[in-house]
Amino acid sequence: MNEKELDIIKKVFKVDNKDITFDSCLKKGMTNKSYTFIIGKNKYIMRVPGKGTESIINRNNEIMVYNLLKNKEISDDVIYIDRNGYKITKYIEGARCCNPNNKEDVKMCMRLLKQFHNEDFKVKHEFDIFEQITLYEELSNKKSNKDNLTKEHIFSLKEYISKHTKSRCLAHIDAIPDNFLIYRDENNNKKVKLIDFEYSALQDPHIDIAMFCIYALYDKRQIDELIDIYFENTCPIEIRIKIYCYISACGFLWYNWCKYKELKGIRFGKYKNAQYKYAKKYYKIAKKMIGELYE
Repeated sequence: MNEKELDIIKKVFKVDNKDITFDSCLKKGMTNKSYTFIIGKNKYIMRVPGKGTESIINRNNEIMVYNLLKNKEISDDVIYIDRNGYKITKYIEGARCCNPNNKEDVKMCMRLLKQFHNEDFKVKHEFDIFEQITLYEELSNKKSNKDNLTKEHIFSLKEYISKHTKSRCLAHIDAIPDNFLIYRDENNNKKVKLIDFEYSALQDPHIDIAMFCIYALYDKRQIDELIDIYFENTCPIEIRIKIYCYISACGFLWYNWCKYKELKGIRFGKYKNAQYKYAKKYYKIAKKMIGELYE
């Protein structure tokens, strides 16, 4: 805990250094790091922005999203958040991340995700996957003929996605298993919260299904099962194909994101390679199914 972080805590809680006890570092996230601290009998989490986040995350938008979610029983309970990316939330005792291989966990998370989408929040800022792919590509300053061809293929899916996007609302964008916290409340009821709305913006809500799948490293059987859970076995074939398109596009998005983070000294070797495989494989699956659909 450095001086800047201590100053934020002292200002927020109106306490002195002696009143603050550093508790532990939590597992570092892919974007930020976090640790817990204690004041009196209460435990809190401070998020500290990671290297390079100032180039890819608009903190004003994040603050606005959290204001929209206040008292909706969807997100983490934010005590403090600022435009530099520092955030303090209440610590949830016994909370754990969603296990993407536990069907009960996944069903709970998809119910909450659908509840969030059904709120139909509208915001002015958007998350354009194709623009973001280009942004991360430019920030990483690393291109290859192989990547250029993959990008060309993925951008060819844009027309199909646009044609089958009927409505847009506030989407999470980073709705991965690690961002769903499962816990028990004071009455021992099982609950779930969705956290970390850094990338949240106006988008097709179905992008969140794709994001969950590719972070969980699902195979096609698991992807189809998740789609069926979210849609309660009523997903039209056109929308299923669109989600495959998103899996391809989002895989390439995070592949380029990983290349950018590598410039900051952070490496995600296996994750980066897995995302590139999703980009290529699901482009082929989507393209084939689109062709069959319109034969």
